[in-house]
Amino acid sequence: MRIVILTQYYPPETGAPQNRLSSLAGYLASYGNDVEILTAMPSYPKSEIFDGYKGKKYYKETIANIPVHRSSIYVSKKGGITRRLSNYFSFCFSSYYSAAKRLQPADIIICESPPLFLGITAVLLKRKWKCKLVFNVSDLWPESAEKMGIIKNKFVINRSYKLANWIYKNADLVSGQTKGIVAAIKAMQPQQKLFWFPNGVDLHKLNNHNGTVKSNNNFSLLYAGIIGHAQGLEVILHAANKLKDKTDIHFHIIGDGPVKNSLLELQKGLQLNNITFISNQPSEKVMEWLHQCDAYIVPLRKLDLFKGAIPSKLFEPLGIGKPILLGVEGEAKELFIDEAKGGLFFEPENSEQLSDSIIQLYNDRKLATDLGFSGQAYVNNYFRRDKIAEAFWKELQAL
Repeated sequence: MRIVILTQYYPPETGAPQNRLSSLAGYLASYGNDVEILTAMPSYPKSEIFDGYKGKKYYKETIANIPVHRSSIYVSKKGGITRRLSNYFSFCFSSYYSAAKRLQPADIIICESPPLFLGITAVLLKRKWKCKLVFNVSDLWPESAEKMGIIKNKFVINRSYKLANWIYKNADLVSGQTKGIVAAIKAMQPQQKLFWFPNGVDLHKLNNHNGTVKSNNNFSLLYAGIIGHAQGLEVILHAANKLKDKTDIHFHIIGDGPVKNSLLELQKGLQLNNITFISNQPSEKVMEWLHQCDAYIVPLRKLDLFKGAIPSKLFEPLGIGKPILLGVEGEAKELFIDEAKGGLFFEPENSEQLSDSIIQLYNDRKLATDLGFSGQAYVNNYFRRDKIAEAFWKELQAL
């Protein structure tokens, strides 16, 4: 079967969709499928085209034995709805042109959202190639963008809701990364064929990483990922402020994003010497930091929207036996704290509870170890990427 994965985000960028889709492509190819990627020139998360890709309208390369077709995209470090929409639609147009000119027709298109607007390209290609369309939703749009205040223009929001429904109706299968996403789409489209396609842990990747021996006796807390509006990372800095007197507790924040500069200003204002910011790192380097840390912090802002969210960044720490400090209500808490016993929960945006949880693990290292082992067993049993990909492949065969 010939499968084209259409996504704005793909390695060498790092992030949840990049990791999930590159892993999926590998598994689908291992089943004997002809898999190709249609994506943009890499620019995430700094909104700057990576070196080696600048100035190119089209570029073809091979990543992990998968052919990757790249088309141009407009990027700007400045904000605003006009520039944001220009970013999305520039790739919508360029990807359709590249597909029509350079790719052979597919049997199945798998389209990643967000951005929602890429679904327009996917539907048009479905009609051109007379193939099946799988629309994967890793974040509900425009709901997320509206509730977080990223998009405030009512006309754009209303049109986006109508567009989402149109794309869902034209898809042969809609998959979602959380049960909350799947339930929300089912409420809008009761007749739609749906599939829960969670993020997970790649045991092969983890088992092939030797890890590193911890280099000091500090109690190390880690966050690695996008530094954006949704994460509410201010809670980490305020917790660090409460723990200034514990000189052997140190925080590391790895990543880049739109609110990093404001966090650096907050660090300066609070005079925090117990936090180190590190620029975005390749996944191999992040794994080294994971092995060094004592616990991993997973925060989100306190919004009802996120009660159906499962941050993908929690899987790898749990996969190597690290306890998590989870500041996410709803589905994530139910699965990974209540059921898996993989860490401690703190109320989102509550720095007092976060600092208390840190002290609890700091004072009871056996508890930290036990929570890590429990979480590791849970994700290895229920969130293995090879098993998830196998179930997804069965859904594709049934289309």
